[in-house]
Amino acid sequence: MTNLYKLELALLPGEYWWGGRVEDGIVMPFGSSLVQQDLWSLKGNQGMPLLISNRGRYVWSEQPIVFDFSPTMLTIQTSHGLRGEIICGGEHGDLRSALREASRRFFPPQNLLPDPFLLTSPQYNTWIEMVYNPTQSKVLQYAHSLLEHGFPPGVLMIDDNWMNDYGDWRFHPGRFPTPKLLVEQLHGLGFKVMLWTCPFVSPDSVVYRNLLTKGFLIRSGSGEIAVRPWWNGWSAILDFTNPEAVAWYRSSLDILMEQVGVDGFKFDAGDPEFYQPDDISASSITPVEHCRRYSMIGTHYRLNEFRASWKTAGLPLVQRLRDKDHRWDGTGLSCLIPNSLAQGLMGYAFICPDMIGGGEILSFNTLSFRLDSELFVRFAQCSALFPMMQFSAAPWRMLDRTHRELCRESALLHVRMATEIEQLARHAAHTGEPILRHLAYCFPDGGYEMIKDQFMLGDDILVAPVLHKNAISREVVFPPGEWMSEDGKLVDGPSSRRVDVKLSTLPWYRRQ
Repeated sequence: MTNLYKLELALLPGEYWWGGRVEDGIVMPFGSSLVQQDLWSLKGNQGMPLLISNRGRYVWSEQPIVFDFSPTMLTIQTSHGLRGEIICGGEHGDLRSALREASRRFFPPQNLLPDPFLLTSPQYNTWIEMVYNPTQSKVLQYAHSLLEHGFPPGVLMIDDNWMNDYGDWRFHPGRFPTPKLLVEQLHGLGFKVMLWTCPFVSPDSVVYRNLLTKGFLIRSGSGEIAVRPWWNGWSAILDFTNPEAVAWYRSSLDILMEQVGVDGFKFDAGDPEFYQPDDISASSITPVEHCRRYSMIGTHYRLNEFRASWKTAGLPLVQRLRDKDHRWDGTGLSCLIPNSLAQGLMGYAFICPDMIGGGEILSFNTLSFRLDSELFVRFAQCSALFPMMQFSAAPWRMLDRTHRELCRESALLHVRMATEIEQLARHAAHTGEPILRHLAYCFPDGGYEMIKDQFMLGDDILVAPVLHKNAISREVVFPPGEWMSEDGKLVDGPSSRRVDVKLSTLPWYRRQ
């Protein structure tokens, strides 16, 4: 066991590492090339001051770290001159032992999980369909259309601009004249309802002036209220180091649950980039710690979702990947698996792979946008055996009957697997183990560290989604054991086999 403020580790032969920022999952594992990362910057990410290796070693610090990989050496130090120990532990083990020990020591699981309905049924978000214009009638029609086209009910998230203003968390009376009735109707259809929210407050509003007098807003280093740019303009930021500001925010949300019947909240923004090191708050903390304080509010709500988070592994929080583009490569479909594998290896078990077809609105709103129906189907198939899956763009509007039906089949597959997914989630809540797992996590002696286009659901279900356009076959790596496909065919492992992948095919196998 080593406790230092700066640490240098010689890499062991065949040693690979994961950790740091989730969005870097696409370039993990580290260890065979030059990589430098500063965890002070977490734009659009979940992050952890954790690195773990397939040789059982782990590195942890309570503070954000800078790590630097060369082909032979790992160098770690605390970021921005912060004082904090860097702890190295574990040896002669594997990924599983490294994560289990680090989890037990530094982010122990709470034996709590989010509302199982988030895991056992598809989620539906209004964002791509309605963007900034959700209304009561549109939301109700969206729910009815889901059911009319054979999609199972699930959690329905009403996204941005349902409210009066940022910070004024009451339904807009013009767009939602009878919100309590709407929620009752959605409940009657079998849905649970979540609302989008954020830590911002629109300046020069009644709420802003009230919060200003109470001292609930962050000030910049100059002493003025910090009004910062974000994707929806400029806003002030609630100070979640102030317990009274936290209580005010929570009471605004609790009223929606008590008086309207809402079931939970999607907590957007809160990224460290919106805070500055010299900001003045009730307690002086780092930008990443501001992000963590915001995330902690979600622990009070069993239906929750975060896209940005810091050091909250082990908690019953849903972590959705950063918004993905409607494309195959780059920031599209191809990064869902590697980034989600990274989430699991950082202790974030309750993961969601972003909206099916992509949740980045700019990729839908460009003049050059062209819907790729095949891509939409493969997004749905890839998501079907994740711990969670989330639709937004409506398959019944965007797709022909054939492609729409294939998306519906993916949703129904997820529902069929609900019992197993929930059991794995309960196991994760108790042990800290991932639900979606790397092959190298489950089969440490197989040399599977570089495989990031397949994953394991638990220890016994192998999933190999199709990630390339016009694919008619793909190579599947089978670990040791006997594996049965959905149509009853057996494959002996360890082996590698090229399998046919019609558009209707999601290759997945159960260990016998």
